[in-house]
Amino acid sequence: MGRIASPGDRITDVAGILVGHHERIDDDAVVASPDGTQPGRGWATGTTVVRIDAPDAVCAVDVRGGGPGTRETDLLDPVNTVQTAHAIVLSGGSAYGLAAADGVMLGLEAGGIGLPMDDRGHVVPIVPGAVIFDLPVGAWDHRPDAGFGRAALAAVTADVEVGSVGAGAGARAGAVKGGVGTASVTLTDGPAAGVTVGALMVANPVGSVIDPSTGLPWGATSSDIDHFGLGVPAADEVARYAELTAKQTVLNTTIGVVATDAVLDAASTRRVAMAGHDGLARAIDPAHSPLDGDTVFAVSTRTTRPEQPPVPGGMNPDVALLAEVSRVAAVVVQRAIVGAVLAATPVAGVPTYADIVPSAWRGYRGPAE
Repeated sequence: MGRIASPGDRITDVAGILVGHHERIDDDAVVASPDGTQPGRGWATGTTVVRIDAPDAVCAVDVRGGGPGTRETDLLDPVNTVQTAHAIVLSGGSAYGLAAADGVMLGLEAGGIGLPMDDRGHVVPIVPGAVIFDLPVGAWDHRPDAGFGRAALAAVTADVEVGSVGAGAGARAGAVKGGVGTASVTLTDGPAAGVTVGALMVANPVGSVIDPSTGLPWGATSSDIDHFGLGVPAADEVARYAELTAKQTVLNTTIGVVATDAVLDAASTRRVAMAGHDGLARAIDPAHSPLDGDTVFAVSTRTTRPEQPPVPGGMNPDVALLAEVSRVAAVVVQRAIVGAVLAATPVAGVPTYADIVPSAWRGYRGPAE
C-alpha cells in the first residue's frame, strides 16, 4: 500500500478527477542484472487510471521524449474532431502495458460511459494512455494486461495513493526507486483566482531527481525543502549517493497528467501540457532524452472561469488565465515528480532515497499522512 495524499495537494482536488491503482508486487521480486547473467524474477509492475468524470472536459497531450509508448495521442491534437477523454491510462510494462487500456475501455463501456454512437446505448470510450519501461524489474514477461486496467478503473477514488503503487510499482529514478507522486495548488488571487491545478506523475527517468552534489532535489529552494520536510544531508551520505551506479538501461519514461478546473479550449489545454514539461525538466536531469518517452497529458474540466482583464482584439481572451495555469502546471509537475521519489518504498531490492540519504529524511509521508 502507498501513502495517501491529503486534500490540498493532490490531483483529485480538481473536481471530476479520480485516480485508481492496481499493482502486483512479489516480496521476492528481483531486478534483472545489466549483463543478462541474472534474469528478473517475480512481479513488480502495475497500472494507474485517471478517470475523468466531467461532461465538458477537454483533453490534450504533449510528447517530448524520443522513445514514447503511447495510445490515442493523435486523437488529442486540437485540430482533430474528438477533444475529450473518459480516462487516461498510465502503465508499466513498456509497449505491452498499453493493453491495460483495453480493460479500461471495457469497464467504461459496461457502465455506459463513452461517446454515444447511436440511440441503442452503444458507446466508444476514449482512453488515451502512456507507458513506462520497467520490464527489467521483475520477470520480463510479467506485465500489465487488460485485467490490470479494469482493476485500476474499479479502484478509482479521490484518495490518491503515492509511492510504489500502480504504474510506479516498478519505476526507478536514476539510482533510486521511483514511483507515483501528486500535487496541487489552488490560486487565491489574480486572473486565475479560485482555479485549481493538480498533477499526477509516474517518475521513471534514466536521469536523476536528486542532485548528487547536494543530496537534495535539483535546484531545491528553502521553500521546496520545507514543502517536502527535508533537511540538509550529511556529507558522507551525499558522497555515497554520488558513488552509486545508475541503472544501466537507457529505456525509460516519466509520464503523467496535469488537470485544472479552469475553462480552457483545446489549444490552451495543449499549452498546459507543454508547460507541464517545464516542471519535468526542473525535476529531472537529464530530461527528454532520445530514449525517454516523456509524455504529459492535460485535462480541463471547464468549471471555473474568473473574470478576465481585457486583452487586445485578435488575442486569446483567456491569455492571462492560461498564463497563470501554465505557470502553476510546471510547479505541480515538479513537486509530483520529487514527491514520487520521496514517497517510494523498496521494491525488488531497488533502494529508496530514504535508504541512501537518511539524514535528510524527516519522515516525508507524501503530500500528507
